[in-house]
Amino acid sequence: MTTMAGVPRTPGPGQVPPAHLRVTNQDREHVVEHVKAAYAEGRFDKLEFDDRLERAMTARTHGDLMPIMTELYGSQAAPQLVPRPAPVRRPERAPESNERLGAAAAHLLVLLGIPIAGPLILLLTGGKTSPYIRRHALESLNFQITVVGATVLLPFTIIGVVLLPFIWVASVVLAIIGGVSALSESDFRYPMTLRLVK
Repeated sequence: MTTMAGVPRTPGPGQVPPAHLRVTNQDREHVVEHVKAAYAEGRFDKLEFDDRLERAMTARTHGDLMPIMTELYGSQAAPQLVPRPAPVRRPERAPESNERLGAAAAHLLVLLGIPIAGPLILLLTGGKTSPYIRRHALESLNFQITVVGATVLLPFTIIGVVLLPFIWVASVVLAIIGGVSALSESDFRYPMTLRLVK
């Protein structure tokens, strides 16, 4: 590891990381794959395999992993333990107008008196082909389940009876805000929601 003005720099591609550098789960899995491949080739027995597997899985630094790779490939031919770059995530395409309408309906059908069935129907239909509709339908469904649960449980307490009308009004207002957010291509998160459906 080189330093510039006393600040350590991370090794670049093709450089061997310093022995004291902490390893990631990806580094451990990389070595485990090499150990499994060597065992499949018959390069060592079951006890040797178990020993190397345990050492790889419990490694904390590159200094713990490098001896395993050296045992497999020698000091010159050992593959580098430099972490592979994370896969590039492609941005999600903008939702089409029918997707925006479906996502908005998942929130606004509550106003027609179908609080759980509305988002559930949209989740099972449009949510299968559109991630945008699915996100909004899931959020609306979980919120409506929370409101129904509160409606059933809160009357058992005096303060709950007082709170119920405020909760109902808030659920209508939030459903409208959710519908408008869906139409404007925005994600929306309901507050104080138990997200039981994933």
